[in-house]
Parts: sequence; C-alpha cells; structure tokens
Amino acid sequence: MDIKTFNNIAPRLPAEIAVLIQGPTGIGKSYLVKDIAAGLELPVIDRRLSQMSEGDMVGLPELVDGTTRFCPPDWYAQACREPVVLFMDELNRATPEVIQAAFQIVLDRELNGHKLHPDTRVFAAVNVGAEYEVNEMDPALLRRFWSIELEPTHADFLDWAEGRLAPVIVDFIRQHEEHLRPTAATEPGKVAPNPASWERLDLSLKHMGEVEQPSDVWYPVALGMVGVEAAISLVEFAKNWENEVSAEDVLDNFEAVAEQIKGFEASKVNGLIGKLAAHCKDNEWKASQAANVAAFANALPSSEMLVHLWNQVSGTSNLKNIQKLHKLIGKKVVEAVQASRS
Repeated sequence: MDIKTFNNIAPRLPAEIAVLIQGPTGIGKSYLVKDIAAGLELPVIDRRLSQMSEGDMVGLPELVDGTTRFCPPDWYAQACREPVVLFMDELNRATPEVIQAAFQIVLDRELNGHKLHPDTRVFAAVNVGAEYEVNEMDPALLRRFWSIELEPTHADFLDWAEGRLAPVIVDFIRQHEEHLRPTAATEPGKVAPNPASWERLDLSLKHMGEVEQPSDVWYPVALGMVGVEAAISLVEFAKNWENEVSAEDVLDNFEAVAEQIKGFEASKVNGLIGKLAAHCKDNEWKASQAANVAAFANALPSSEMLVHLWNQVSGTSNLKNIQKLHKLIGKKVVEAVQASRS
C-alpha cells in the first residue's frame, strides 16, 4: 500500500481497530504514525518492544489488602488515563512474553485489568526481510489488526521530503530514484540508503552547518549513512547543483533556459518535471507561467515525457493550474496517449 492510501484510511478507522504496519526498516513507519497523531492532535507514546523486558511491558506487582495486583508502567497508565496514539514498534523482534502482553492490549484493549482510554489508538509495526532476526507472528494476533504491507513510492518520499529536507537532497533523490533505498544487488550487512537514512544525513549536515555548500565532510558523513555509491553520486550532484534549472526558471522565463534544458539527460528532465509538479501543488500559476510550462512541454524530446508531465501536474489536484495547462497542451496530450495505444 502506498502512503497516500494509508494516510487516507488509518486516521478514519474506529479507535478500537489496531493498525499493523509491515515493511522493511527505514521506510518511515514511525514518521507516519507521528504524522497521523499530529493530525488527530494526540500525543504519541512510542515503545520499541525489541528493547523491552516483560517487567517494562506489564509493570511490577504490589501487595494491596493481602492480594497482588500489577502497577502499570507510566506510559501505559497514560494511555489509560487520556487519549493517545500508542505505537508498539518492532513487535516481531520482541520476546514471547512481551508479544503476549501486546496481544492482550490489541485483543482486549487492557493489560492486567487496566483498560485503555476509549479514544486511545493502537499502532504497531514489524520489520520484514531476510536480514532481520524476527519471531514468527501468531496468526491469531495478526487477525486482530488492520494489517497492511507498506510500500512507499518515490513520489511518496518526495511529498514528505519537500520542505523538510535540504533542497539539494530532495532534488538528488528526485533525479536518482535508484539511490532512495537498497536494491536487490545490495550486499547484506553493507551500509545502504533508505528514506530514514536520508533524513539522518540531512539532519547531520544541517547540525554541522555544512548543508548549504558541499565540503570535505559531505562524502565521509554520507558514506556512513547511505553507502558508497549513493555518497559518491550525491557529492558529484551537489558540486553542480547551483547550475540546476529550477521550477521558477521555467515558469518565469523558459526561453532563457530552453537551450540548457535541451542538453539534459532524461533523468534531469524528469527531475525538472517533478519540480514543476511540486510547485504546482501549492501555488497558482499566472497565465504567463502556464504558457511557459506549455512551451517546456512542447520542447520535450518524447511524447512519453509529455504524458509524464501531464500526469504529474494533474496528480496535484490543483484544478486552476490543470485547467490552464489543459487549454494549452490538452489536445497534444490526447494525441500522444492515442498514439501510444495504437
């Protein structure tokens, strides 16, 4: 499932329906849960079950009037006292005792007699992949979740990264999708990129004050977070990034950059199309800007790229911009689609 579909469904489910997110590490499962919690205006209680003991999970016993009862840990007591988003990460890497306690929370919405608040929402996540040492999930537990396999797309990452990560990193991933996540050729145990590692790289470069211009630290920092191939490619890209054509360059004066764009490789053209779509999403184009985008579209080297541009712009759901562009290139797009089907 892609992130857009997940974000549309998960917050609208009843609070008593627990959500299980399955996927490889580093794809942004925890970020998704935190974003949903922010949209619901609820605090997040984030617990990594692989690092918890049975006592951390169920609490400790105390003697009251000659009988024993369990005192819940502070995080669980909060989930009982007020509405929260309770996120149990790495569920399938926990001990059997911790998994059993999680089962009771999901199944009965209580733990040792302490009931969750009626509006508390439960999310869990499991890592999948041959490189992980995991415990097999009980089918009875799985049946209690709305369980999905999360498969974030390249567009999902760009939507999330725009405005959060440094523009140079966003543009790099836009043009080099192959470096977003590990490939089938990635050797087990080797450092490889994933969405979370790009976020950590961005955070590190910003903290060091090195994100504005590539410096001697870029390669070693990137090497330890995204691996050799991605680090080399990023540094080379960043050295020439100031010469990149922006969406604003096309929108405001396409004629001035038309010759430069002609020499672009397909990946750079597609990257520029992505920049235009990102701009279209949150801005209303002037008539002159729509005309410049149409001129750019008419100069594209293939009908496939023309259709790709149209799909990207129409996918933003910005009706005013779509209508303006449709008047200018709609007929040509239809002809290109028909030609591809014949």
